Amino acid sequence: MLENLGEDTKPSTRLTPPIRPEYEVPLEPLGDVSSEKVLPLHQRLWQNAWLRKSLILICLALLWEITAKIQDNELLLPSFTATIKALLEDISSGIIPSRAMNSLEVLIKGYAAGVVLTFVLTSLAVSTQIGRDLLSTLTSMLNPLPPIALLPLALLWFGLGQGSLVFVLIHSVLWPLALNMYTDFTAVPETLRMGGRNYGLRGLRYVLVILVPAAFPSIIAGLKIGWAFAWRTLIAAELVFGASSGKGGLGWYIFQNRNELYTDRAFAGLIMVILFGLLVENVLFRQLEQRTVAKWGMTR
Repeated sequence: MLENLGEDTKPSTRLTPPIRPEYEVPLEPLGDVSSEKVLPLHQRLWQNAWLRKSLILICLALLWEITAKIQDNELLLPSFTATIKALLEDISSGIIPSRAMNSLEVLIKGYAAGVVLTFVLTSLAVSTQIGRDLLSTLTSMLNPLPPIALLPLALLWFGLGQGSLVFVLIHSVLWPLALNMYTDFTAVPETLRMGGRNYGLRGLRYVLVILVPAAFPSIIAGLKIGWAFAWRTLIAAELVFGASSGKGGLGWYIFQNRNELYTDRAFAGLIMVILFGLLVENVLFRQLEQRTVAKWGMTR
């Protein structure tokens, strides 16, 4: 029995894993193979966003021209070439530039006032409980209200002037931008918030030093949304309201030419509205992004 026990307690070599021999695989030399592959010309050109967008615009212009030729009714749908001709004529005569400057003057006043009021409300909301309740209540009440619905009251309160249009623009910008900015502030990571509080930051300094830089990419997106709301509200208000203090904007230009059955000039006004939107979106806000969030490495 002892002999059998001794045999059982001997270490077994059957469970030991086999040792695999190590070896190296020599790599073949690269030789004259280049590490960089030069793309063909058409692929390099296709990498440019401006070229792709230009092709889209050209296709839309061709579709417009073909549709107008098929319909063959200049009163209902003028051709693209006729619209561009009317646009160039009114630009050279100075009519469209003066109308555009009148619209931009009102737009800048209303948009700037709306952004400032938005910052004040959201700063109060992230700092105090009463501010949060105030912002929540006001946005629930006034955000669903169409800006154009306030135009008759604005005319009654501020009269026939820029004040009425500025009031409507502030309403169109303030509430959607306030909701966006407050959501951006509340989405800032808690570690950054705690760091700011540990440094003793409170109130406006806390918002400017911690919340605004951390939420700046989303704030820029909200500013774009506010700009779009303000621009289309202004054109719609001018279509209804007409001239302000004897100065009509692009909306009034479109409305006037539509009444006089100059459809090509009405479409020319619409093209100017679109061009201003593309200019602000792809130049002003793009430069702002490149000089801030892209330079800081906060976005790709």
